[in-house]
Amino acid sequence: MSLAHVFGQDLSQHCASNCAPIVFVVDNDISVRESLDQLICAEGWQAETFESVEEFLARPRPLVPSCLVLDVSLPGLNPLDLQKRIAVARPEVPIIFISGRGDIRTTEAMKAGAVDFLVKPVSNDVLLRSIRESLERSRAAVDREVALRDLQDCYALLTPRERQVMALVVSGLLNKQVAWELGIAETTVKAHRGQVMQKMKANSLPDLVKMASTLDPARGAIHLA
Repeated sequence: MSLAHVFGQDLSQHCASNCAPIVFVVDNDISVRESLDQLICAEGWQAETFESVEEFLARPRPLVPSCLVLDVSLPGLNPLDLQKRIAVARPEVPIIFISGRGDIRTTEAMKAGAVDFLVKPVSNDVLLRSIRESLERSRAAVDREVALRDLQDCYALLTPRERQVMALVVSGLLNKQVAWELGIAETTVKAHRGQVMQKMKANSLPDLVKMASTLDPARGAIHLA
């Protein structure tokens, strides 16, 4: 199964971070899954349990705060490989590893960005504390992604000429300098600039500059072509 298929660009839900968080659980022990389902739901979160990693990966991606509680003792599972895949394709999903014993993979997992690596038996309080921390991280990541998508939607409304004007304006040029660069009248530049500010929902020039930096820090998406 390819990452393009598993973690496609189209999300199953476009939901802000105020949606109920989801705690994904992957464990091949049904009694563990049922127990964690009850524990998670009692905290007011959504619980989705899976018997295998494949089942979890087949689940369409929701844009809501979420985290993954993963039993690293699953047959054939390479937890670090899975973690790297999720970190690239679903960075808003922190992972909490649960293992029957601590070993060298604990250090490797923590270095790779795991929120926690818990050794069984795990108390409910410890697990819930780790889940809360994970969901807070996820919420911040979802907020950033939603804000970026909103900016991208606004930028998509700009005409090619408006994008040219925006690129020159945020680079610090005055209207008359932009007019000279593009070979158009200064009044035309002012009109385009007004449209840019309106479509981008910018309240000021500093706002517009910040938006341009957020869209692409290297200004690869803000161009003159």
